[in-house]
Amino acid sequence: MKARLSQLLSAVVLSMVACVAVAHTPSETHSSWSIDGASVRAEFTISAVEAQRLTEDGSVPAAENVGRYLSGRLAVTSAAGKCRLAAPPHAIASATGFQRLEFQFVCPDANSVTLRSDAFFELVPTHITFAQIQDNRGNFSEQLITVDHRSIAVNGDAGADKLEGASFLDYVRMGVMHIFTGIDHMSFLLGLVLISRRLKDLLFVVTGFTIGHSLTLALAVTGVVRPHAEYIDALVALTIALIGVENIAVAARRPGIIALALAGALFTMAGLRLAGIGTLPATLLVGAGLFTSCYILIPGQVQDAGRLRIFVTLVFGLIHGFGFATDLLESRIPTAKVAELLVGFNLGVEIGQITVVCAMAGVGLLLVRARLALPRPVSVDLLASSLVAVGTFWFVSRSF
Repeated sequence: MKARLSQLLSAVVLSMVACVAVAHTPSETHSSWSIDGASVRAEFTISAVEAQRLTEDGSVPAAENVGRYLSGRLAVTSAAGKCRLAAPPHAIASATGFQRLEFQFVCPDANSVTLRSDAFFELVPTHITFAQIQDNRGNFSEQLITVDHRSIAVNGDAGADKLEGASFLDYVRMGVMHIFTGIDHMSFLLGLVLISRRLKDLLFVVTGFTIGHSLTLALAVTGVVRPHAEYIDALVALTIALIGVENIAVAARRPGIIALALAGALFTMAGLRLAGIGTLPATLLVGAGLFTSCYILIPGQVQDAGRLRIFVTLVFGLIHGFGFATDLLESRIPTAKVAELLVGFNLGVEIGQITVVCAMAGVGLLLVRARLALPRPVSVDLLASSLVAVGTFWFVSRSF
């Protein structure tokens, strides 16, 4: 037991050290763009920490100065030429510690609108602007503006209507490729295979995961819920670490100590967030800490935990479903084909998911029959420790 606890702590410590080695000061802003005919309205939300980069003494500049800075670095163009600012930018209501400014552009026409932002890149080359865009047809998309991708073509680009002209099989293929190219989702599936000692246990966890991600995928694509992409990425990483931790906790038979340690770590992160360190909300971290402690304690309190894992993996599926929606939200979603897209993409995700799970289980079975596999406890410990290390690394790096 002590060896397994030591193994878990070593995996966490190694991942933390790796995070520190690559850590850097994050720089990000959030924007929303709404296109209505030849008019484009933009809202930029900037934290006080980000605004301080604009002054030499590190003080928070006035909203007028921030607006003046952004005005020279934001541009909107259409097929007929450059769009003009209808009026100087003005501040609107925002949360404490943030500044929010509104810009109104008027274009010569409504064709082939392109949005561009050069803000903050001369100060921090790694800066990211999260952009939420609603086009003339009411279609919604989310994209990232980076130093290498400063312009977004909203109308008239060749790839913008790829979902509009896609067939049902194209949607299925997109779902399959999302699983095959998503290392984080495949890592989580590996954890499900490891924790399932019986076929019916595997069926329970996969069923819960499927129900969860199908629900949130539909909510995100239809616009009912708009999650913060950066929060979802971090939480997906946390689920990978937790599924690895559960494998070790089950083998160690002392889940209480592990649950307490994980909850304490998440509560500490919540305290750091209240002190202005980190990006995840403190309430989210506290909730994650409470859920984590209860989740890790389940195997030690229930004789047959396999049946209850359907509910736990359902929660994990809710998180991963928002992650699945990311690719779709980056494209213009055709309103008339939302139902077809959801069914096809979700079917593709299930095909990819079942293929990966069967392949993992099949490889393990072949190795056992060929007598090339390590004993199950050793194999589970090694693979689970890898999931803990990778998941913790991703979670911490995405949280700070």
